[in-house]
Amino acid sequence: TIAIGWVPRQQTRSAKRTRDRNFGQTPYETVYNCADENAPIILRRKQPFMRLHVTRSICPILLLMARLLSADSSSLAQVPKVPSPAHTFAIEGKQFLMDGKPYQIISGEMHYPRVPRAYWRDRFRKAKAMGLNTITTYVFWNVHEPKPGVFDFSGQNDIAEYLREAQAEGLNVILRPGPYVCAEWELGGYPSWLLKDRALVLRSGEPKYTAAVTAWFARLGQEIKPLLLKNGGPIIAVQVENEYGSFGDDSAYLEGVRKELIDAGMGDTILYTANPPNDLTKGSLDDLPTVINFGTGGAEKGFAKLDRLRPDGPRMSGEYWAGWFDNWGGKHHETDSAKEAAELHWMLQQGYSVSIYMFEGGTSFGWMNGANTSGSNYQPDTTSYDYDAPLDEKGQPSPKFDEFRKAIMEVTGAKPPAVPKQVARAAFPIATQMLTASLWRNLPTPTNSKTPLTFEDLDQSYGYVLYRTGLDEGDGGKLVLGGLHDYAQIYVDQELVGTLDRRLGTDSLEIPRQTHAATLDILVENTGRVNFTKVIRTERKGLTGSVTLDGKQPKNWEIYSLPMSDLSGLRFLPEPCSGPCFFRTQMNVSKPADTYLDTRGMHKGMVWLEQQPLGRFWSVGPQYSLYTPGPWMKQGSNVITFFDLAGDASDQIKTSTEPIFGATTSARD
Repeated sequence: TIAIGWVPRQQTRSAKRTRDRNFGQTPYETVYNCADENAPIILRRKQPFMRLHVTRSICPILLLMARLLSADSSSLAQVPKVPSPAHTFAIEGKQFLMDGKPYQIISGEMHYPRVPRAYWRDRFRKAKAMGLNTITTYVFWNVHEPKPGVFDFSGQNDIAEYLREAQAEGLNVILRPGPYVCAEWELGGYPSWLLKDRALVLRSGEPKYTAAVTAWFARLGQEIKPLLLKNGGPIIAVQVENEYGSFGDDSAYLEGVRKELIDAGMGDTILYTANPPNDLTKGSLDDLPTVINFGTGGAEKGFAKLDRLRPDGPRMSGEYWAGWFDNWGGKHHETDSAKEAAELHWMLQQGYSVSIYMFEGGTSFGWMNGANTSGSNYQPDTTSYDYDAPLDEKGQPSPKFDEFRKAIMEVTGAKPPAVPKQVARAAFPIATQMLTASLWRNLPTPTNSKTPLTFEDLDQSYGYVLYRTGLDEGDGGKLVLGGLHDYAQIYVDQELVGTLDRRLGTDSLEIPRQTHAATLDILVENTGRVNFTKVIRTERKGLTGSVTLDGKQPKNWEIYSLPMSDLSGLRFLPEPCSGPCFFRTQMNVSKPADTYLDTRGMHKGMVWLEQQPLGRFWSVGPQYSLYTPGPWMKQGSNVITFFDLAGDASDQIKTSTEPIFGATTSARD
């Protein structure tokens, strides 16, 4: 990239932009307004290359350059390219070769949406300091295409920049574009709009699904192709699907995914599959290398099985689960780091390659946590994805980091770089006086329907939906919410009658007989879409089945869509509030630094820093604090807003320099 002039971020966004993505692998962007003497001038390519300071006297020259650079590829055929160093990555027998020499992949998984962009470099440097030579990451479809055909690769979602920064820090990359990724992430990375069409079948060869994947991969390929190793980028391998053997055995579907990756320009590298050892046969393609995924204690048996099923091919653990995730109402996981370090040492000593899942878990900010299931139960995951990883949620090396670093050094004999200085943390005062906004006073215009509509029917992905219907005198009895997804609070005339929770398997309660006409409200929360098993195919949210009261189906509904994606229209007042309420207060930041919001004084809901959704809180634990990154703050007053389903005068929020968890366990569930 060539940048000319200095441009603040907010000005750049509003400036005139022209972009041509048809020019091979080096898209150019120009930003200029020569009619305004005070306007910025920028001319830049995608990768940083040079920065010059100029005067407006060369504006005509800049305009000519901009027009040349935004021309089609034929007019740019004469522009010389700076050659990138040529590297090769291949497989020979049971080992990898980098530039023809044996190469052992020592990787760690880290996900770009789960780590603040400002900290990507810091985390990559810490990966190098632990002894890693590679970073593995999924690609999360639902953050990049929130609506059909609407793509976002900016800011936190700038995966190309993430990969370039990894390369700049001397790390290779293994890319896992799915389209299904699991990852304890909302719907396994799928955008929820795929579920609106009941005929579309996820993870199948069904034509509508295939068309959506093809379009998505085509757009993703524009970001990824220039970053393949043969094109001078860091990507040494691309995974085909993800643990498909745990889901099905349709080899034609896997072949289709491979073809789509190739057609999108992402297949000109090593393609491979990954599965737990017991699912290798179902989830692999005979002509592709395969790797195995397992947790603590599974290495020897796992590799023995790989040897039997694949006598040839590389020996690699694609996911070594050196930790585990938490779900609401459960315990916080802390696994045996000494045992894991010993097993890592053993794998490396055998010459096997390994990718540690996770190197840093980070945070499933906002609404993006997934949920686990055995096929019948429901276990929503917490916002924190700490995972008891070598780097904890805030990016600080844990004792596990030191043990893994030692194991890697002992086997490789290479001394890694020094561990970078830890990012600053601080506690900040939060005003105790709060403004409030009752949900009942801030409802949008409803949609009228004879039957309840799901979130997807309303083109809504996250948040809440309020279902309202009338009750006549004498109405009451057993209320049954068929297909409740996921958590509901039931009100009569805005007075709470009770709660129902898919997590607990509850879907019915008694409504008192009414002595006069009344209003029945059912406020339903999407607590996180399941990301595992075939349940994903039916993971619509809201009231997804039949609703009956005393055996009869109410016929007229007012349905209020509450995605809570924009809080600007809320009307806050300096008065108490109880029930479903928004609370707003101020956090005074002397100097931005990482902190945790202590949520033990709240009940159940969501927190925002300014307009940035941080994540969920719930008094059932085990998570009782929310990681709040310093780069998302500003010096001075910062607005904190939270929505509490059971708000009352006791609600309060504080800060802490350390995370707050409940009881712990070392057992994986």
